[in-house]
Amino acid sequence: QVSLVESGGGLVQPGGSLRLSCTTSGTVLSANGMAWYRQAPGKERELVAAIVGGGTTTYADSVKGRFTISRDKTFKSTYLQMNSLEPEDTAVYYCDVRLGNRWYRTSTNNWGQGTQVTVSS
Repeated sequence: QVSLVESGGGLVQPGGSLRLSCTTSGTVLSANGMAWYRQAPGKERELVAAIVGGGTTTYADSVKGRFTISRDKTFKSTYLQMNSLEPEDTAVYYCDVRLGNRWYRTSTNNWGQGTQVTVSS
């Protein structure tokens, strides 16, 4: 059983910053990647950023240059530093962990609560 808990969301003005955190627990010895997704009201969940292996990162075009994903050495925690936030970044943010060749939440479709990010003046 794997548990992922996100934190750090909140209300921020346009141009502001937030740092999201995600901590995993349970059977994560084979973890080799972590990712952040988001889902805005009425929209599909989308990949925001991912970090795999030794540190290879991927970002959605809409966040490149503004968001930075990082992780701890054991893949038990991941962070998303979000700068220059825009109203379009408003969404519930979720994290996922890759165990072997399987992304856990993506494969189980069990996304939990996530953390709400609201960008508004």
